[in-house]
Amino acid sequence: MKVFLTPLTPEEESKFLHACQAGDPTARNTLIERNLRLVAHIVKKYQNSGEDLEDLISIGTIGLIKAIDSFDPGRSIRLATYAARCVENELLMHFRKKKKTNRDVSLYEPIGTDREGNEIHLLDIIENNQWDMVELYTQKEEVLQLYVYLKDCLTQREYEILLLRYGLFGKKEMTQQEIAKRLGISRSYVSRIEKNALLKLRHRFLTA
Repeated sequence: MKVFLTPLTPEEESKFLHACQAGDPTARNTLIERNLRLVAHIVKKYQNSGEDLEDLISIGTIGLIKAIDSFDPGRSIRLATYAARCVENELLMHFRKKKKTNRDVSLYEPIGTDREGNEIHLLDIIENNQWDMVELYTQKEEVLQLYVYLKDCLTQREYEILLLRYGLFGKKEMTQQEIAKRLGISRSYVSRIEKNALLKLRHRFLTA
């Protein structure tokens, strides 16, 4: 994979974003070129998908361009955070389209279950076993936002279950079965509450 330019500093990024919004094509091109490294790191997650990496970089770059064209500099997140989601979405759309015409193994088909009885998909394995540039760009910012959103958009029960499930704020991490026993409810009910809470948080992040 070819060498990409280093990312912009926050100050440089702000300058080029405002110039881009003012209609400067050179600033737009600079934002694209200096964020291609992010695209390449996201694409690495799919290096075992059987797809040509250069093709995937081209597809991811479309998502990057969409992100730059639609990004609002007034938002409280960095361009890289927003762009990472757009690149990921563009790649996932590509795989979904391919799934319709190719009946090979799908990233979304279940390949087994975890110890809680929840389905595991190939995409889960790919995502959970990679430490990539997206995390390096966004972890600190999104963790801070997460702690705000936990109280902002969840019910008390959802909040309590996520704290126990993931060991947040110093709580001991517990299985769904352990939480169910502690709260006097069924494991399946804990699972439903957990999934609903995570969907709420995901929606909150995407609409922030």
